[in-house]
Amino acid sequence: MDPHSRLSQFNQRAPKTGPFSPSVRFEPTQKVTLDKYTKASSSSMPSDSPLFTSRPIATNSRVKQDEQFKKDMFLAYVNKAIREKLNGHSKDFDDLVDQFSPNKSTLAPTVPSLQLRIWLSALSHVLSRLERRHAPLVEAIVRLPWSTMDAVFVKSYIVFIGMLISARPEYLSLVLNRIAMGFTYQSGLLAVASNLEGSTPLTRRVVYDRQHALLEHLLNLVPTLPSSLAPLLVRNFPHKRQPQAAHVAYIRNLLRVTKYCSELSERVLGLIVDRALMVDVEIQVELEELEDAEPTDSELFEFDPFDTIVGQEGDSSDEEEDIDDGLSDLSSDASSDGGAEDTLTDTRHIHDMASKLDAILRLVFDHFNKLHSSIPTVLVPSSPSLHPLTAHDRDPQSHEPHTLLAIQFHTLLAIFDRSILRTFKSRYTQFLLFWYASLHPEFSDLFLGLLVDKALFGSASASGVERAAASSYIGSFVSRAQFIDREGAQRAVKVLCAFLEAHLDAVEAGNAASNNHSVFYAAVQSVFLVFCFRWRDLQEEPDEQEVGRKTWISELGVVQRVITSDLNPLKVCSQNVVHQFARIARATDFTYCFSILEANKRALYPVFAGVAPGSAGPQELHTFFPFDPFKLPRSGEYIQSVYREWATVAIGDEDEEEDEDEDELIECPTVDDWEHGRGGSCIPITASKRGESDDDGLGASFGGMSISPAQSRKAAMAISTS
Repeated sequence: MDPHSRLSQFNQRAPKTGPFSPSVRFEPTQKVTLDKYTKASSSSMPSDSPLFTSRPIATNSRVKQDEQFKKDMFLAYVNKAIREKLNGHSKDFDDLVDQFSPNKSTLAPTVPSLQLRIWLSALSHVLSRLERRHAPLVEAIVRLPWSTMDAVFVKSYIVFIGMLISARPEYLSLVLNRIAMGFTYQSGLLAVASNLEGSTPLTRRVVYDRQHALLEHLLNLVPTLPSSLAPLLVRNFPHKRQPQAAHVAYIRNLLRVTKYCSELSERVLGLIVDRALMVDVEIQVELEELEDAEPTDSELFEFDPFDTIVGQEGDSSDEEEDIDDGLSDLSSDASSDGGAEDTLTDTRHIHDMASKLDAILRLVFDHFNKLHSSIPTVLVPSSPSLHPLTAHDRDPQSHEPHTLLAIQFHTLLAIFDRSILRTFKSRYTQFLLFWYASLHPEFSDLFLGLLVDKALFGSASASGVERAAASSYIGSFVSRAQFIDREGAQRAVKVLCAFLEAHLDAVEAGNAASNNHSVFYAAVQSVFLVFCFRWRDLQEEPDEQEVGRKTWISELGVVQRVITSDLNPLKVCSQNVVHQFARIARATDFTYCFSILEANKRALYPVFAGVAPGSAGPQELHTFFPFDPFKLPRSGEYIQSVYREWATVAIGDEDEEEDEDEDELIECPTVDDWEHGRGGSCIPITASKRGESDDDGLGASFGGMSISPAQSRKAAMAISTS
């Protein structure tokens, strides 16, 4: 039986006993029992029960009505504020601006993101009515730290900005400048300081993704956006004194922009190379000298700045700011009067710059390699000329994927011609082109073609100093590049030798100016350098009748005429290269020039063509060697496989253990000696080995140290950094 039933035995109570008090009066009341809560009676419960009061139920339609009512109120307020501002009453307008300025007053409560979305929805109805006097409101909205707020607000904000630019294009530069600032390492810190409701801890990767989403949205709306964005990207590029993380974050964002905005590829790549050069020129010492420096935390524990939480980074910029700006010119020959503290500061500064440059070059190498890896087979079309590509040619969407390498190479080649070639003190940035030229034989041919045109054929826009620098690039590139085959090395040497012969003919005929020999000396030095590294490739293939005899290519015959000429290149060229060439030329029975070196040592004023006897003559040629050994650890991984080390081509020390007296008995070969044999000068292998009294081995100069002379930094031939 149901215990709640009326007939239940538990409902039956015994009557009360005892006297009935007449003073107590009972009014009849309604008996309340548990049967009102039973399931059977709950559905048929009377509506007029005193225990249950009726209340309205919140349906979806009522919620929508409340939201619409709130939106109408916000819209009415916005209309009033906009109208009153034009009439000279700015109180309501200023209050509206304060809604988007959380940091304007520290006492003002934070505005919820939901309320900000309603404000943006209301403002989207009056965008066409905004005038110049309403600019403070637009500026406050653009400065809003939206990228760290919730995802719903971010989506609403991107849509609103797109509507704003469509209605009012004059605000495009303001929005783009804010986006460019959002690509910096400091982006997001304003949101953390503002403590907006709805802001959550986010990594920089998420913040940057949102900035790129907004930029892509605007790019679809405004096709001419790249022309306005380019100068803003330059303006917000980190200064070279800022920490490495700032450069890494900004450059990664710039390279990502080029993926969906191909029109900016050339300008972005040129900007990165220019800023890398500014860091590169401050590294004017050998990195081996910095090995004793203590590694920094960033080197011991490398971290990705994109994975850090915004606002939770350590202060990594203190050390960079403490470095004095006067250290930017480290190449000057300042006296060493400073104490140990100055030396330590200089060492730390150079070490920081080298690490920063290493990170920058690694990013660019990774960017190039990602494109190269995405192409299964590289079939680069022929490029008969180096003329600039048209806009259609530069559009990656108008080509097959494998042609993107050629387009990017032409871009990099133009940057080299404009910036890298004219920067005399750079040590590592030019290796970007070195590695890229290794991707296809045509790239290396085009690079050499540009250098030859600049150096030897006197390009109309090239100065004498620039031509000499291009000559140095030829010798260093052919010597160090493993991807330059035998035929390529011979072609380069033949072109250089043809130029040398033509210049000697002009000097003998009196047609060459006496002060115009810098390119000649640079070309001679390039021939010496290439011979030291590639002398095995400069020999003709021997016939069956010439087994055991060395046959050099015929164009090398002019070298003997060059070293014995009145221009005396053995005195002017870099002495490191000259002595190394003399050792290898003697060891390979190519030529003998130690007698000229001894004469130059004894003569106070060596004889030069076009120079009056008794005068000092031209100074030593201080050309630099652009492809010296690459010492940066992270980016150096790309160079190791395509770079020729001196140890792989050096001649053994057994060739230089002969007596010193033998050198005095050997006569220098004459010009007639080059005319014997077939196809060139033939010298028997069994010829007596010519010793040399110097203690240094054949590989001491090129393997143990960089052959860029330290004193070249103060040469008159130095090219000012562009």
